[in-house]
Amino acid sequence: MKKIAFASSLVLCVFCMTCLAQSPTPEPGKQVEQSLATSDGGHIDYLLYLPQDYSSASKSQLVFFLHGRGESFGPLSLVAKWGPPQFAARGDDLPYVLVSPQCPGDDSWSKPTQQQRLVELLDHVLKTFNVDENQICLTGLSMGGYGSWRLAADHPERFTTVVPICGGGGAADAEKLKDLPIWVFHGDQDSAVPFQRSVEMVEAIRKAGGTKIRFTSLEHVGHNCWSAAYATPELFQWIRTAGGNDN
Repeated sequence: MKKIAFASSLVLCVFCMTCLAQSPTPEPGKQVEQSLATSDGGHIDYLLYLPQDYSSASKSQLVFFLHGRGESFGPLSLVAKWGPPQFAARGDDLPYVLVSPQCPGDDSWSKPTQQQRLVELLDHVLKTFNVDENQICLTGLSMGGYGSWRLAADHPERFTTVVPICGGGGAADAEKLKDLPIWVFHGDQDSAVPFQRSVEMVEAIRKAGGTKIRFTSLEHVGHNCWSAAYATPELFQWIRTAGGNDN
């Protein structure tokens, strides 16, 4: 009897562990936690939101959001502290699919391992959900701003718009970025990521012939300029219309 009881307990334990390992089924209008096994033997955890009117019959826009360093240290739910995932967490009716991955505390979005995992996550989302590949916005703040510049430079053909907030990139990438609609935000009193990092990128892209880049300098604002940036009403209209040719 003891052996039977032990075996039953073992089966129950394995069943429970399997259930915990499975990601919740995505439900339109609700942000849920997901996880994707990656080719390097690791994984990338992310928050997923499907719009209320999500349908397999019509394609949806995608917003790919990269958080800042502070959201690396804690549960996945911490990613919803700022930006679009915060909007989803508070119950806003967002008109796009939102994917918000979490970067481990011992790594960075701009590093090769995380860059490759982001590409795999993007591929997975495009394969799994009915997303319009011609309506993909990449955005991120602080560390996520750096990650956005890097990912956009390495894969400019994959994104329709890019919104790097208080981050920095490599001016040498300007030629690869010059045709992308990009809207940069940075507080001019930022003591964590120098304001000049954004200025350098904008100037380099314009020098390379880029005419689709916009730059919003937030005066008298420090590092947390993302609250003001994501609260800009025109921003999401610009994202929805793929940025156009507006400077």
